[in-house]
Amino acid sequence: MNIRPLLLTTALACTAFTGLAQANETSATSGAVAYQYGMPLQVTRVVSLTEPPTQLCQVVTAEMKYIDNTGRPGEISYRKLSDACNFQN
Repeated sequence: MNIRPLLLTTALACTAFTGLAQANETSATSGAVAYQYGMPLQVTRVVSLTEPPTQLCQVVTAEMKYIDNTGRPGEISYRKLSDACNFQN
């Protein structure tokens, strides 16, 4: 019996499960709801705006924490150009 295909299949399965676990972990740590065009927002006060630091002008996922009009905190993520784009001609 050739064991090479079995080892290759096992390695690929472990890689797939690791990728799924990492994808699930990143989505679970951020409680932000992804913004979609036309989504109604009732923002009374913005608490913070954050985005990952980058030296390149590129699209990044930023997050906004806010207080809505009922007084409850909320968090939303959205796509935007990075702040590095402000310093390029």
